[in-house]
Amino acid sequence: MDFLSEANKIKEELINWRRDFHSHPELDYELFRTNEKITEFLKSEGIEYTITAKTGICAIIKGGKDGKTVALRGDMDALPLIDQKTCEYSSKNDGKMHACGHDVHTTILMGTAKLLNSIKNEIQGNVKLFFEPAEETTGGARLMIADGVLENPRVDAIIGLHVNESIEVGEIGIKEGVVHAASNPFTIKIKGRGGHGAHPDTTIDPIVIACNLINTLQTVISREISPTDPGVLTIGYIHGGTAQNIIPEEVKIGGIIRTMNTEQREYVKRRLTEITEGVVSSMRGQSEVTIEESYPCLYNDDNIIKLVKDAAQSLIGKEKVNILQSPNMGVESFAYFSLERPSAFYFLGCRNEKKGIINPAHGSLFDVDEDCIPIGVAIQCESAIRILKSNF
Repeated sequence: MDFLSEANKIKEELINWRRDFHSHPELDYELFRTNEKITEFLKSEGIEYTITAKTGICAIIKGGKDGKTVALRGDMDALPLIDQKTCEYSSKNDGKMHACGHDVHTTILMGTAKLLNSIKNEIQGNVKLFFEPAEETTGGARLMIADGVLENPRVDAIIGLHVNESIEVGEIGIKEGVVHAASNPFTIKIKGRGGHGAHPDTTIDPIVIACNLINTLQTVISREISPTDPGVLTIGYIHGGTAQNIIPEEVKIGGIIRTMNTEQREYVKRRLTEITEGVVSSMRGQSEVTIEESYPCLYNDDNIIKLVKDAAQSLIGKEKVNILQSPNMGVESFAYFSLERPSAFYFLGCRNEKKGIINPAHGSLFDVDEDCIPIGVAIQCESAIRILKSNF
């Protein structure tokens, strides 16, 4: 099948789906309308499915011949943001917006399902469809994996994509190796001894301690990690005090660590704790450090990403497949899947300056050139078929 030609034949339907999702964004696991729309579609296509991870969906297209099983992932949730675009499909749900393109990802997965289901008797193996909730929050992928979506039948490889407003529509971006960072949110409580602002000598000032600690923590990345290894340690908030003339009892600091490999991740976490305990105790205070285990690094498998690259080049041309050199310091819950099975994750261009589609993701004016949607459908279809036929 010429997947690009077939995807363009259903382009109007794809755009209608996308605009419907965009107009009715939902957050986290509360994707009740979104879930209903997708399951209605799956029923109409005769595609088997189960509900997973609260409002997530795992569907399967069983091929007419025995073979491997490949999974395709599309995330569904929106962001808590006011949509400031003026268009017929802007958000109807106050304070909620598809500002990261998950409406597009869901649409692409549905379009991919439609085309592959139409030739299911020719497919050698199975195609699983993962509609993931809560990608923007806690990562629905973890619950989906715990629910067993990678088994029965066992998934051999997984493909994911994400729209990217810095890549021109009609093109894609592929990064080999590490694609996205791991993250570790943290909080630090510094306890001192409060008192009158006029008599600091009778107190243990947690604000002064916090200032020293923040400055010292910034040396972990700049002086203890190789300059060739990307890493970030960001302080996002500092809370403490109630009045100008009162030295408080306690200060809270919050931030996040982003790293690109397991060794670096463990090192920075350890040094965060060591430095905090050392600085705070040296200034007569007490500290409590809490480090959360959040999204891991996202790794592209060499064999699977090559198959996706070859599939994309056959559809849109070699010159439109950009090989990216630098990883993204942001996080992506697809990483949980990439730790479990050989995976490929790539970026679908959605930028079009002529149409004014230049605004960044997670912004209130974000939009995509919808010409990217059939391209995404075609690449997902072609990639899935090539993986099922391969001997990776």
